[in-house]
Amino acid sequence: MLGSLARWLRLFGFDTFYANSEIQDEELLLVAKKENRVIITRDKELATRCKKTKLPIIEINTTDFDEQLNAVLKNLKLDGKAVLSRCSVCNNILNEIEKNKVKGKVPKKIYENNERFWFCSECNKFYWMGIHYEKIIHKFEQLKNSQ
Repeated sequence: MLGSLARWLRLFGFDTFYANSEIQDEELLLVAKKENRVIITRDKELATRCKKTKLPIIEINTTDFDEQLNAVLKNLKLDGKAVLSRCSVCNNILNEIEKNKVKGKVPKKIYENNERFWFCSECNKFYWMGIHYEKIIHKFEQLKNSQ
């Protein structure tokens, strides 16, 4: 339901568990309670259950992505210290990797034009500071300035 929001929260450094369609609400509530997580949802029924069990919740009442981000960031501290520290796919912490270890594993032009690389050991994805990095930082600055 909020997959893009989850991905961006990870890019901003938030530890973000994304519940796929297979997880039942009861299991999600147990995970949230056990791991001290905040539930972010557009699901009215789930929101009601969270309130009844006194779990922290951020209700999203819009389909507009920027409004969703703003709603979440009103409640969570955006400090920038952990921006781009997590894998946007699986939420794992990224580790910086020596440039020579990515040769042949990323496109040649990417290898030649970048000095720093990060690696997700969970999903084997490589990251670097490309155009997407600039877009993420720009979005981060916009949001930080609007708080």
